[in-house]
Amino acid sequence: MADVYLLGLDFGTESARGVRIHATTGEQEASHTHPYRHGVMTSALPDGTALPPAYALQDAADYLEAAEAILTAIGRGFEIAGIGIGFTASTPLPARADGTPLSALLPGEPHAFVKLWKHAAAQPYADAINAQGGRFLKNFGGRLSGEWLLAKAAQIEAEAPAIWNQTDRFIEAGDWLVWQLTRIEARSLDFAAYKAQFSAEDGYPGHAVPQLADRLSPPLPVGSAAGLLAPGWHERTGIRGDAAVAVAVIDSHVVLPAVDGIAAGTLVGALGTSAAYLLLGDRARDLPPGIEGVADGAVLPDLACYEAGQAGFGDILAWYIRNFPRAEPVAESFRLYDESAASLKPGQSRLMALDWWSGNRVPFADSSLSGLLIGLNLSTSSTQIYRALLEALCYGARSIFDHLAAGDLPIDRVILTSGLSRRNPLLLQIMADVLGREIEVPDIANPTAVGAAIHGAVAAGIVPDFAAGAARFGARRFDRFTPDPAAVEVYASLYQQYRQLAADDRLRQSMRALGTAGGFPNGSSETPRYASHPASPEREVDQAHP
Repeated sequence: MADVYLLGLDFGTESARGVRIHATTGEQEASHTHPYRHGVMTSALPDGTALPPAYALQDAADYLEAAEAILTAIGRGFEIAGIGIGFTASTPLPARADGTPLSALLPGEPHAFVKLWKHAAAQPYADAINAQGGRFLKNFGGRLSGEWLLAKAAQIEAEAPAIWNQTDRFIEAGDWLVWQLTRIEARSLDFAAYKAQFSAEDGYPGHAVPQLADRLSPPLPVGSAAGLLAPGWHERTGIRGDAAVAVAVIDSHVVLPAVDGIAAGTLVGALGTSAAYLLLGDRARDLPPGIEGVADGAVLPDLACYEAGQAGFGDILAWYIRNFPRAEPVAESFRLYDESAASLKPGQSRLMALDWWSGNRVPFADSSLSGLLIGLNLSTSSTQIYRALLEALCYGARSIFDHLAAGDLPIDRVILTSGLSRRNPLLLQIMADVLGREIEVPDIANPTAVGAAIHGAVAAGIVPDFAAGAARFGARRFDRFTPDPAAVEVYASLYQQYRQLAADDRLRQSMRALGTAGGFPNGSSETPRYASHPASPEREVDQAHP
């Protein structure tokens, strides 16, 4: 009998990565990464059409190119039983009824393209929806984020009604890719619940945007098979076998079974370009103030999952290294900064930063907020600034932990994963000291793609459930970071300074005023807030800490 394999695909901010896993042994046997041809478009479309400030768009054709390249590289000639996909969110696009993206038909229209998760120009529409209120906001703290699907749909409907009228389907890019692979439109409950506020009781909140509900469709639970890989994909990629394609999953959620995040009381943090924190519970309770959202059974069956995050994480460090390099290449610059920052004791930099370079998710859900660095003087060094940024990321994480604790939600185990968790031990030790908790870091390559492969295994019936998938294909060893009592005491005091700055209403008002100075909304300026680079910040950080 021929060996059988699984493929897991992880579609990130500027590139996609895939792994091939032996379905019996659970071993990773191959991986491949493919950058998106157009990256993140912030200043112009491929045809040269200029973009307004605070835009972050992508070309759906890049996803197809990446999928074909990866499936061919790791799947050609192999018997594939299941394929799973993790995808950034909320990253929706307008499409025709047959799945054709409007960008293919209207290449000069910005609103016809994919709106990437960090497309900040939709925030005013989220604010307007929030002002109207509604029961659909109950599990999301009474407010939408401008990063989510409803706000982006509202922006198209208001600013480009002709585009909206041609939109038969408004769909998450992960769901759209599954549609292209199988020729079957099969939406994921994970995307629908967390990014489009779907509930089993009320469906989608279609009244928030006129006729939006007509452009959506009922979702399927995670672990469901959307369909089999379509024949045309077999021909182009050389894949053999009846490959079941699982419904797509949010990239920060899909990682859970790969890192043993399958039990109530477990908090998993995925530290990449941004950071997502997922706390599993046995049931959904009232959402603690400031936390982004909760849904029952949308991330893993029979478990509630509370979600919170930091809009900027690895990209803040990557920004600093790019603008204030110490060496070439980037990896050497990171090494030098990490080495020198490790020589500083907690608080020795005498600096404090707010980690809002890409806005704030918890507790304000406001993408117009911006970063802050105070305490500078003529003796401040670049190393001190770098250390302060590391500490600010950890303070932001502790703020999320505090908001969860305020909701009386037990956290029994903390697992941190993704690029930075495996390649920056200094950051992990600071995190343990700031949180005052032991942190576990799974020793597993490509955890997000492996998590996607586990979804493919469940959809294909290779394993009966996610617990079995985690046992066979997930991490088998964990590194542990234990808090240092002396550092915990220092950071407890410094964290109070962070909280005071974060709670200052006048400071946040100043940030918003600066963001709109000169008529540029949402923290933007004549220089686009999000620059396009050949590799995403998450990939840069991955490469920078070998």
